Parts: sequence; structure tokens; C-alpha cells
Amino acid sequence: MRMLMVIAAATTLTATVGCVPKKQYVELEGQYQTSLDEGASQQEQIAQLEADINDLRSKAMQMDNDARDLRGQLDDAISDKAALIDERSDLEASVEEMETALVELARRQVAAEGRIAAFKDLLSRFQELIDAGRLRVKIVDGQMVVELPTDILFASGSASLSKEGEEAILDVAEVLADIPDRKFQVGGHTDNVPIATAQYPSNWELASARSITVVKTLIDGGVWAERVSGTSYGETQPIADNESDESRKKNRRIEIMVVPDLSGLPGYDELSNAVADDE
Repeated sequence: MRMLMVIAAATTLTATVGCVPKKQYVELEGQYQTSLDEGASQQEQIAQLEADINDLRSKAMQMDNDARDLRGQLDDAISDKAALIDERSDLEASVEEMETALVELARRQVAAEGRIAAFKDLLSRFQELIDAGRLRVKIVDGQMVVELPTDILFASGSASLSKEGEEAILDVAEVLADIPDRKFQVGGHTDNVPIATAQYPSNWELASARSITVVKTLIDGGVWAERVSGTSYGETQPIADNESDESRKKNRRIEIMVVPDLSGLPGYDELSNAVADDE
């Protein structure tokens, strides 16, 4: 405003210079020059202020960009943390599963070692009869089986034990009676030569009658009746091809299976509970 007034005064001075004393003219001219200098200075200040404003705007934009970058980094960090938490949970679950698997493996190993020990024990108990060639002990489908050929037990087509056969079964009974907490199943097997008599219409009946005879003899020899049972397989489970007398002889046999105790197997409790729930 002052500058405008000075300019106006200068204009007036110019218009009336002839009427103004020299001294006053010089003062007015000095004031005019000072106003011009101040105006230039103000223009420089305004330019500097504008430059400062632009610089601040630029810095503000940069700060906005930095803030967006930081928000992005923060979001990434949050996502990474969530992923790490999930990964940690998965790892903890995996460790727990591995620990459970190791416990289960240890149980299975103990059960397997127990079965091996039981088989070795059975072998040692029957070793004398095995050495005498009267029977053999084998594993069939994971089950311990005592096998006796029927040719030394029964005459052809008969379910009556021979004297030698009865002695053999009583010897077996003596061993089985001393095995605690186990059950036994006697299976009768024949060859594929058919039989058709009034007493035994087929090999099923013959194998069944022989199995029952052995069961009764085992009971007479001291095996508890609650621990022994009998079944017939007829000619359905041959161990040889039935193409010769020698192979058919192998198929004619009595097998005494040591019934496995499922309660000692892994998963037995879960299986028992599932069966109980279905009832």
C-alpha cells in the first residue's frame, strides 16, 4: 500500500514537478526509489515463499508416498506374521503328529516283539516233537499254527485217532495247557479226492469230524474246553497242488491255530468303542 502511495506521489510529482521545490522533489524521489527497492525485495520474498511452498508441497507428497510405502510394508509384515503363525501352528501339529506316530510305532514294535517272542516260546515248547518229526510249527497269515499230518493221526476215510495219533495229540495238549491266556482253533483239512459215504457225504464232513475228535482229545489232555474250538476247511485250503500222492499227503492235515489276542494290538480300543457304538 505504501508503495502504491509513493508511486502515486511520484506520478503527482511528475505532473507537478514544475511546482515542487527541489528539496522536496529529491525527498520524494528518494522515497520512490526506496519503495521500488522494497517492492523488489518483497517480490523476491514472495518468490522465495512460493519456492518454499512448492518445496514443502514436494516434501509433503514425498511424505505421503513414504507413508503409503510404510503402510504397505506394515500390511506385508502383518501378512508375514499371520503366515508365520499359521506355519508355526502347522509345525506344532506336525510335531504332535510325529510324536503320536512315534508312540504308535513304539507300541507296534513292542507288539511285534511280543509276537516274535511268543512264537519262539512256542517253538521251544514243541521242539522235542518237532525234532521227532511228529509236527511242525509255522506262521500262516500272521498266525502261529501247529501242523500235524493226518496220515499219522487217522486211517484213510476215518475220524478215529490211531494209537500213535492219540499220543501225539495228548503230547500237544500237554504243551498247550501250559500256555496261559490263549485260545486255540483246530482246523481239519483234506485233499481233493472226494469221499461219499453214509457217514461222510463229502470232505467237509470228514474234515469236521476229525477236527472235533482232535478238540475232544485236547480237552482230555488238559486244555480247557473254553479255550479250544474246531472248524472244517475240507479241501478248500491246499498247501500243495494235489497233482501227486505226495502233494495230496501234504494237504491232509490238522492245523491247531493259536488264536491271536487282538486286545494287545494298536487301535484295539478304538475298534472296540466303534463296535460298541454300533450295537
